[in-house]
Amino acid sequence: MADHSWEIEGKEVLSKSNAIINWENDQFFSFDLFGKRYHGEIMSSDTETGKLTLKINHRIFEVKRNRPIDEIIKQLGLDKIAEKKLTVLKSPMPGKVLAIQVEVGQAVEKGNSLLTLEAMKMENVIKAEGVGIVKKICTSIDKTVEKDAILIEFE
Repeated sequence: MADHSWEIEGKEVLSKSNAIINWENDQFFSFDLFGKRYHGEIMSSDTETGKLTLKINHRIFEVKRNRPIDEIIKQLGLDKIAEKKLTVLKSPMPGKVLAIQVEVGQAVEKGNSLLTLEAMKMENVIKAEGVGIVKKICTSIDKTVEKDAILIEFE
């Protein structure tokens, strides 16, 4: 019986058991293990990384089978997720700049708040969609801007 290496909730687990899975359809399954029946559902799957999100007996688990190709991909440095490099931030809508949360020379990460724009009496926090360093701020507080106006330039 072959050993299989899995990651369950981020912890490596070696499996020697060959539990038999009974598939009801492409999403729902059940299996018997150590005399107990389990019912499962595939919540999501990512074939590129080999990760599954499973619900088994009403508990959710992140599961990944460690494949030999995964170690090769890691050694080659191909396991790094590409980050979007920011060049400019354009106004997504016409509005008034209420606040600027960054300054020239500041490094920003994806999700960082860049500025607050008021449009139709609503405050909209504009967040970074990638990474970069603020090169130039092309607007100022209380300035009215049009849609697609360049607000911030990045290095």
